[in-house]
Amino acid sequence: MKNYQDSDYALNKKNTEAIVYRFADDLIHTVTLDDYLAENPGKTADDFRALKALSDGDYLERDRSEQRQTWKNMSLTGLEETEYCAGAALEDEIIEQPDREAEENRRRELASRALDTLTAVQRRRYLLYAGDGLTTREIAVKEGASQRTVMDSIQWAEKKIKKFLENAKK
Repeated sequence: MKNYQDSDYALNKKNTEAIVYRFADDLIHTVTLDDYLAENPGKTADDFRALKALSDGDYLERDRSEQRQTWKNMSLTGLEETEYCAGAALEDEIIEQPDREAEENRRRELASRALDTLTAVQRRRYLLYAGDGLTTREIAVKEGASQRTVMDSIQWAEKKIKKFLENAKK
């Protein structure tokens, strides 16, 4: 990570009397208030201050963007030692694929059978709550029921599903 004092943002912010530009070849150029007014006869000191504030903001945003990107980067030194950087071997992925698909199908079937144990009202409310992410208040308004009734219905549904899954394990 580069030193903050050498950053374009720090150079521009530190120099309160001028706007600092760094070119691609690291040549630094400053524009003072006098330079700005000489090149822009119709402009005022307030215009220069506004441009300076805009420049400070731009440099700050670029500096923050670089910092965010730096946190995402990882040193290549020692990658072999990290268990999280390497993926599974392609052969293992291919071999395990049918097992994962079979497990996923088993879970879907189990979930479907668990939902079949619920009454129509419990099922509808539970799916709105757990599946669609609606609150009990939103469901109550939607169905014209009290929030307490909806909460009770969802709690009973959860108990039935839990009991079904416990019995399915046996």
